[in-house]
Amino acid sequence: MLPLKNRLSKKKDFDRVFKKGKSSFDDLLGVKTIKGGKQGFPRFGIMVSSKISKKAVTRNKIKRRIRNIVAKNYIDNINAKDVIIITLPGILNKKYNEIEKSLCAHFKKLKI
Repeated sequence: MLPLKNRLSKKKDFDRVFKKGKSSFDDLLGVKTIKGGKQGFPRFGIMVSSKISKKAVTRNKIKRRIRNIVAKNYIDNINAKDVIIITLPGILNKKYNEIEKSLCAHFKKLKI
């Protein structure tokens, strides 16, 4: 589970990352990142649109998978950065391992 302190929740934080952040996209995910503020720990935001699936159950399952990948692999290894993970329609029928590989590739590309 991703701790609350490691979550982006305010609209102004999302807007700041979207306006000034670096990005990387593929068929499954998009990642936007910017150097974080004064907090000293990474914060993550996950966006799953209703275009992915009309069912909240499916969207929440995707969010849980991404949160688990981030919590397991990246919370302790990243300095103060704000990261937004955007899901794309290609993620719908992908397995956990494929999502993990895609996210890892984005983080390497953005030097996170």
